[in-house]
Amino acid sequence: MKSLPPLAAVAREVPADPIRSRAPEPFFSQLQGREKRRLGDAFGLRNFGVNLTVLGPQAQSALLHRHSKQDEFIYILEGAPTLVTDRGEVPLRPGMCAGFPAGGVAHHLVNRTAMPVTYLEIGDRTAGDEGTYPNDDLKAVQEPGGQWAFTHKDGRPY
Repeated sequence: MKSLPPLAAVAREVPADPIRSRAPEPFFSQLQGREKRRLGDAFGLRNFGVNLTVLGPQAQSALLHRHSKQDEFIYILEGAPTLVTDRGEVPLRPGMCAGFPAGGVAHHLVNRTAMPVTYLEIGDRTAGDEGTYPNDDLKAVQEPGGQWAFTHKDGRPY
């Protein structure tokens, strides 16, 4: 019998995702120091995801990217990350938030401090999404079932 998801949980006690990224090298190594707790998955949410994410000192949330179909939202809980976009940089602090509509500004967070950064990231799970990376020879295509397949921008596999 399948067990039911919890009704409530302590967010920091939800197990961390053991898979840091599915991106190929040399990109995988750039995402060291990032830890995600997939809170939405813990409750069986299907329409949107919620992650409690911690960036260690000098870590980054992702490569600079944008989504074709999925919206994203972040809310800073602790620390002082820098929001890096293709339109410039914005220093963030606890209580600040930012949203990224599909097809909009390319973005990622960088922790340039010696202290951890903790934030919530929320995104929808619209099927058929693609991720583009303006600074890297990388393209991500969401496969049926939600996994991501990575190729070079010209479609060659890694």
